[in-house]
Parts: sequence; C-alpha cells; structure tokens
Amino acid sequence: MGEVTSDVPPAAPRSSWHRFWAAATISSIGSAVTAVAMPVLVVQQLAATPFEVGVVNAAQFVPYAVLGLIAGVYVDRWRRKTILIWASIGRALALGAVPVLWVTGVLQIWMLVIALLCFGAFSVFGFAATQSLLPRLVPKARLVSANARLDQSDAAATTLGPAMGGGLVGLLGAPVAIAVDAISYLVDAALNAGVKVEEPRSHARTDTVRTQIRDGVQWTYRHHTLRPLAVSTHMWFFANGASMTVLSLLALRSLGFTASMFGLLLATFGVTSLLGASIAPWSGTRFGSGRVIILERVAYPIAWLLVAMASSTGAGHVLLFFALALQGFAASLCNANEMGYWQTLTPDGLLGRVNATRRSINRTIAALGALSAGLLVGLIGDRPTLFAAVVVFTAAALVAARSPLRAPPRG
Repeated sequence: MGEVTSDVPPAAPRSSWHRFWAAATISSIGSAVTAVAMPVLVVQQLAATPFEVGVVNAAQFVPYAVLGLIAGVYVDRWRRKTILIWASIGRALALGAVPVLWVTGVLQIWMLVIALLCFGAFSVFGFAATQSLLPRLVPKARLVSANARLDQSDAAATTLGPAMGGGLVGLLGAPVAIAVDAISYLVDAALNAGVKVEEPRSHARTDTVRTQIRDGVQWTYRHHTLRPLAVSTHMWFFANGASMTVLSLLALRSLGFTASMFGLLLATFGVTSLLGASIAPWSGTRFGSGRVIILERVAYPIAWLLVAMASSTGAGHVLLFFALALQGFAASLCNANEMGYWQTLTPDGLLGRVNATRRSINRTIAALGALSAGLLVGLIGDRPTLFAAVVVFTAAALVAARSPLRAPPRG
C-alpha cells in the first residue's frame, strides 16, 4: 500500500476535546429535532407517496456513493479541523433553505430532495473528518470512552430533541423546527473553530488519488477482522435504511401517531441510548468490544420483529415503544465499541480514507434500503416490508457472530 503517516500521540489540550464534544452535542440536539420534523413535513404537510418518502430518506445518503471515497483522500490530505468547520457551515445553509422555501410558498418534494443532497454532500466530509480527528484529541487508551461520551451526548440529544421537535412542530410547524437544526450547525462550526489540535502533514499527499483510495479500500476489506465487521455493518445499514423508512409511515399513517407521539417514540430511543452509552466502556472492557458488537447485531432483528407486530391498540403502542427502547440501548452500547475498534486498528494516516470508505458504502446501501422500502410498501404493505428487513438484520448478525470479533482486536 502507499505510504501513510505513523501514529503520533495527540497533543491537543483537554479544552479542545471539550469544545469538540460540546459542538457535537449541540448539533446532535438539532438533528434530533429534525428527526421529528422531517417525517412530519414529508408525510403530513407535503403528502408524499411511500416512494417519495423513500426518495427523501435516501437523498442525504446518495452523495456518499459519489463523493465518499474521494472525500476520504482529502480528509487525509487537508486539515481535518478546517474540513469539519466548513462542512458544518454547508449543512447549515442546506437545511436553512428548507424553511425559506416553505415561507415563500414554493417548497416541493424535489426541492427538498436537492437540499438534502447538498446536506449529504457536506456530511460526507464532515463525518469523515469527525471520526478521523478524534484520535488526535484523546489518547488511544481513551478512544472507547471518548466515543461513549459522544454517544451519551447524542443519546441525551435524542431524548431531548424529539420532545423539543414535537413541541416546535405542533406550535410553529415542521419547517421552523428544521431551522433550529440549521442554527445548531452554525454553533457547531463556531465551537470547532476554537479547537487547538496538532495535525502533522500527511506523506500520502505524494501518492495519486487512485492509489490513496486503493489503500483505504484494501485496509478495510483485506484485514482479517475488519472485513467481516464491514460486511456485517453494510447489511445492517441496508436493513436500517429500509426499516426507518417504514417506521415513519407505520407510525404516522397506519397507527395514527401525532407529531408529539412520534417525537415521544423517538425520545424513548434516546433515553435507552443514554443508558447504553453510559455502560459501553465497561461492557467493552468486561466482555470485549467484538462481543458487544455481536450482541447488538443479535438484538436488532428481535427489536424490528416487535415493531412489525405492533398494532393500533394500546398494547400495540406499548410494544412499539419497547422495541424502540431495545434498539436505542443496543445501538449505543455497540457504537462506541465499534468506533473504537476501527480507530484502534487503523493507522492515523489512513483513518480518513478508511472512515470514508466504510461510511460511503454504509450510506449508499442505506439509501438503497430506503428506496427499496418505499417501493415495497407500495407493493406489499408496511408490515411485510418490515419482515423482509428483519431477515437482513438476521443475516448481519450471523456474519458478525461467525467472524473473529469474539477475540480481542489485533492489528
């Protein structure tokens, strides 16, 4: 493979980690508000068809297919902090266009799709930079703990955000709630501008873009442990993209949830996510990060099977809330361990490309899952589509369970 920089201990002051953490927390709150507002805007206010719902859900992921691998190269070439700042500003502008178009009375589905495509394009660079900058802010021994802190913030935001989002949607409308998310990204950019971090020059700048892309792909898919982990994660993202598309249709149409009830449902996910993130470092130390990842993969088909079985009765609503609670706990328990796993086994000079490679394919597959679900719901209905997603979740669990993830990570 091409030349990469060696791992260099982070030299960032602790205050920089705190600013980085605060920025992530604030943007997470805004995103949690949009998680309620966007489905309400699309399903209820714009009266989208199931296929249009799938297109909207897929739109922000499509840029990963086009830009993902190239973004990884430039995240390893350029200063990651600078990329992170401009990506946040770009996302703020993309989301901010939605309420402006609504107020002027011209917002249509295709306009929303364009805004989300732009949002996704900036997110490709932003997320690759975020995951690659973190190992420069904290020592490797604290990576799982740091990822867990970020997950705790995200979980707290997912708890508070939907309640805020449901209230804002009910009071002022979905477009105004989306404006809150746009503002949160501007605050995110301002906070990250004050982060002080040492970012050594990458020797990979002398390689061609093609060579650098190849290095990232090879590290991801030739590593004995990371390869099955990547494949399992890809399958998980396809099933999750499909099932989340169906969830908004099932809850807001078939089960008759109001915006406030839908916000409360997502908040339930956030509450248990906070619990899972809180014990993620302990679970990784006690059982091993790989085993925790396998546990999450096993929990997800069970949770979505319960969603598929939920009815419009009171007991059915309780079942749906329980299923989302199980998902939240499992996802946040796993995420810090999985991110730490990748960051521990990947050289710093390859982090941008490996993170972008994985995220690019994950988000591309999630877009395909969302589009597939939109089509299937129109053909066979929401519940049969969810049962199909459960099959894919189960396959992802089997791939993980049969891999070397049960053993401690080794390079």
